Amino acid sequence: MSARVLIADDDRAIRDALTRALGLEGYDVVQASDGNTALSVIESTQPDVAILDVMMPNIDGLTVCRVLRAERNRLPVLMLTARTETPDRVAGLDAGADDYLAKPFELDELFARLRALLRRTKSEDGATDEAIQLLDVRLDPTSRRVWRAEREVELSKTEFDLLELLLRNQGIVLDHSTIYDRIWGYDFGPDSKNLAVYISYLRRKLELSGEAKVIHTVRGVGYSARAS
Repeated sequence: MSARVLIADDDRAIRDALTRALGLEGYDVVQASDGNTALSVIESTQPDVAILDVMMPNIDGLTVCRVLRAERNRLPVLMLTARTETPDRVAGLDAGADDYLAKPFELDELFARLRALLRRTKSEDGATDEAIQLLDVRLDPTSRRVWRAEREVELSKTEFDLLELLLRNQGIVLDHSTIYDRIWGYDFGPDSKNLAVYISYLRRKLELSGEAKVIHTVRGVGYSARAS
């Protein structure tokens, strides 16, 4: 059965072009032209992944994402944005988006990101792994919840997957290419800031109250989860 993708964008030309391209890749596509319609379509059609444009009338993409997360809906969300500055990317993560893609984009990159989101969603089904711990950070793969001591840390799907990858390999330095391949299924190259943004935002959430650092940067190589 093909995966169902929601495309929510107020630009009809973009919606139709993506619908044709995704259809040729075997996806079942549903459309929405604004945030209100997107929420209704999500409820009625139960898509497997959503592509949301940030700037839409009535309710924008960020608000749609916030509503979904407030309802504990874990639908994977890929946010499309014409803005490329780090604060704008962080706004999408803060709303609960799992990934973001700046316009204009290559279709191959969009397809790669969709495959990564769908692959990670599928891998969650039936998970029975034991909890992973480093210092006072505890990650439960089964419930997909994370705690820092007694404080629960709210993470998006991508943030959770990134933290899980680092914790499962704690003490080992994972290079950028390995992380891109394992999390996104696509290496975006040395000029991409995608990984750095996710790492910084993950640190911000984990060190909210000044707790000890658990994710360390190894310059010129990558990142490592370790106690000190």
